[in-house]
Formats: sequence, C-alpha cells, structure tokens
Amino acid sequence: MRFEYSSQFYAEVVCDLLVYPIFEEETKDAKTLEALHKSTRGVTKSVLESGEFKTELHRTCLIHKPAGMKASRLLLVGAGKKKEFNLAKLRELAGTAVRSARSVSCKSAAFLRRGSHPLRDAARVVAEGVLYGSYESDLHKTREKEERHLERLFLIAEKPAGAREAAAGLRRGEIVGNATNLARSLADEPSNILTPTQFAERAIAVGKEAGLEVEVLEREDMAKLGMNTLLAVARGSAEPPKLIILRIANQKRRSKSKSPLYAFIGKGVTFDSGGISIKPSEKMEDMKADMAGGAAVLGAMSALAQLEPKHQVIGLIPAVENLPGGRATKPGDVVKSLLGKTVEIINTDAEGRLIMADALAYARTLGATHLVDIATLTGACIIALGSVNAGMMGTDQMLMDMMRRNCSLTGEKLWQLPLDEDYRKAIRSEIADMKNVGNRQAGAITAAKFLQEFTEDTPWVHLDIAGVDLDHDGRPFAAKGATGFGVRTLAQLLL
Repeated sequence: MRFEYSSQFYAEVVCDLLVYPIFEEETKDAKTLEALHKSTRGVTKSVLESGEFKTELHRTCLIHKPAGMKASRLLLVGAGKKKEFNLAKLRELAGTAVRSARSVSCKSAAFLRRGSHPLRDAARVVAEGVLYGSYESDLHKTREKEERHLERLFLIAEKPAGAREAAAGLRRGEIVGNATNLARSLADEPSNILTPTQFAERAIAVGKEAGLEVEVLEREDMAKLGMNTLLAVARGSAEPPKLIILRIANQKRRSKSKSPLYAFIGKGVTFDSGGISIKPSEKMEDMKADMAGGAAVLGAMSALAQLEPKHQVIGLIPAVENLPGGRATKPGDVVKSLLGKTVEIINTDAEGRLIMADALAYARTLGATHLVDIATLTGACIIALGSVNAGMMGTDQMLMDMMRRNCSLTGEKLWQLPLDEDYRKAIRSEIADMKNVGNRQAGAITAAKFLQEFTEDTPWVHLDIAGVDLDHDGRPFAAKGATGFGVRTLAQLLL
C-alpha cells in the first residue's frame, strides 16, 4: 500500500473514496461543516437532518457520486465525542474507514485529518490504523479470494507546511503497522505449521529483511547452560525447543558505552495443551496463540530495527510446545533453573512462567539493565480484567508510569496490579525454593511474583496479555483473530 500526503482541498482530491470524520457535537447547523455541505450541494446536510447517519464512534454512511466532489464516493464516519477523540480513536477510525473502502472494492482512498493532534502523530496512527484494518485472518482458506486490497491512501491535512512531518509520521506508522500485522499473522498460524523450529526460521527471515541479527539456542545449548525450567516444559513434545535471541545490527556501535540495555522477553508456547495437567478441550484450539507475547517481541524488534531506538535493546523468545507424553514433566517434579533456584512443579499448565524464568535470567547474563516481559500468562488475568486491559506489574515504577501514559497513543490499555511481598508466601514450597503455582487467589499476581524471583534487583515490568491477545467478536476497525497486542506498546517505549 502506498501512503501519500496531500494538502489539496478535500473536494478536489481524485480517489475512489473520501473519508470525512464527523463528531457528535457537530449538528446540522455546525459552522465547521458548512464547507462540506456546500461541497456536496446540501446532500450531507440532508443526511444529518434526516437522522439517517448517526455520528457515534465507528458509525458510517456511504454516499455514491457526491455532487461537487471529485471522489467517486464519500464516506461519513462517526468520530464520537470530540473531547474523547485521542490518537487511539483516530487509529480505530482509520481502520473502520479502510474496511468500509474494501467492502465496496475501492483501490484508492483519502482520509481527512480532523482534530487538533500534531500532524506527525496523526499521520502515524492513520497509517497504523489503515494497515490494521486491512489485515484478514483467512491465512489458509483455499477458495478464491476477492481482490479487495486498498492500494493507495492519501492523508489530507490542508496544511502545505506540514509535508515533512506527515511523511515522517506515515513512514513510522507503516513500519509499526506492518510489524503489528506480522505479530497477528504469527499468532493466527495453527500450531502444526508454526512449531518452535518454524518460529525460529521465520524470525531469521524477518531479521534479514528488517536488519536484525538472530541467534537460536538449541536444546543442547540450553542444557549446558542449565535452563532446566525451560526444558522441563518441552519434554513431552517431539518438537525441539528454541531460544530465539534478536539484536539490532550494528546497534552497539551506534550507542554510548554506558547506555542502558533493554531486554524484551516474549512467551513463545506455540501450543499449550497443559501437559500432564491437561486443559479442558473447549477452546483449546486458541492455545495456538499462546506464543502471542513472543510474536509481539519479534514484531516490535523488527520495527525498532528500522526506526533506530534511543537505547540498546535485545529480544528473547523461548519457544516450546507443552504436550503430555511418556517423557513429559509430571506434577511434583523438581527442577533447577539457570539461576540455580529450584522449582517444584505443582501444575504443568503453569508452564509459561517456567520458560520465562530462564529467559529472564539469561537476559541478565547478556547485560540487560531493564527487563520487560510480555506473555499470555494466566487465565486469572482474564477474570480480573477481561478483554479490555492487559495486566501490568513490576519493580520499575517509572517505566510502568511511562507505559500507562502511552496508552492513549498506542490504544493498548494497561492496568497496574499490586505486587506486595505478602503474595510471595503463596508460592512457597516445602521441598524446593518455590513452587510454580499458588492457590486460586490472585493468580495473575502470584504468577508475576514467581517471575520476580528471576529478575532479582534488575528493574522489571511484566505484561500479562491473556484476554487481549485474541478478538473473537471482530470490531468495526479489525477482523476477528489475533490482535498483535504489545507491538505498539514495546516500540513506543523506546521511540
């Protein structure tokens, strides 16, 4: 898709579809719409007066061959309340617009920027939203698909002096938008195709294109290092585990010697049956997306490699399958982690924290000064926060505050949960240093408390994205399936 900036008056832009957002406060008599009504020779005024079009967020009205305009169609899109119209809403609106454009087989569209957001930021989120709305999860459908891809998107701002700002914003939005869709495509892949080995191979391919150096540790490498909590999860599967390490090429030479080193660690369980503590069969197919955290790390790292972050960053993705089998880890087994701490495995379905424990510890051996992990870690987080917010916990309050402030820009909502030391007693073991699950209370917090044991004094933030990794209902601005949650959050953190 080509993204372009135009300072033309919107009525003069030649395209298949012109998108015009309208706020709830703008009534039929609003002065801000006088030019629109005049350009359409009163058609839009009639539509608003009749009540045919409601200006609630994401509501649309398509007008064919609008008189007085060079666009073949005019799409009015409800922008909701103006005071609530942040950059996240603008991104969603762009997604709604592109899905409407595709439904009528448009090849080119123009989006009129409205609102008071800086042009660079507006351009960026419009590009992200358009790409997000363009994604479909029908990766393996064999029937002939209709070609309804939008090929060209104009951003209209009617401000000639902003061309450079708009171009920079569109470029960044295109990079981050494509990275988000990369993460979505990985999480939508069935587990017979996206095995740990295939995950590593795709990371290598992405790395070559984006400018990432990719290292893959094999089972033997991890065994020599003593990553026994990670390897314990992989024991029941015929698929070998992988630890994927991502570095931005030449970044160390560009950075100051005392620059902090951030590590993003993403859970990469390509399928989670629960192991011996097997899950119920209902909705088990969704467990192909238990590697959504790892996909987010790969997506974010691919974007950062192209956008040059302010600080050094590495990415780690422990990739495994968790299956029952004759060699599978059993409840009651005790394993020693890379850090030397012993873990009594009470429930083999609490596997994500086991692989993340060794990955977090290993990131510290690589020199990481700040840790951010992202994982579909607990069903308890879904009970607590539903499918609206991801859970956030950690020891770096400044970093968590920054991530919360970014939510209105990224559109990825985060809610901080407590991490009091009193929660640790839930994971005390009688025969080992700790056990991998507590009781049914505060499950998301006790899981994070387990991870904290392996971060020790390194500043750390944990994101539990269970509940926000998949969308089962579909939205006006996005298809059903994987959401790519976390790519924008991680990229924004370092940009």
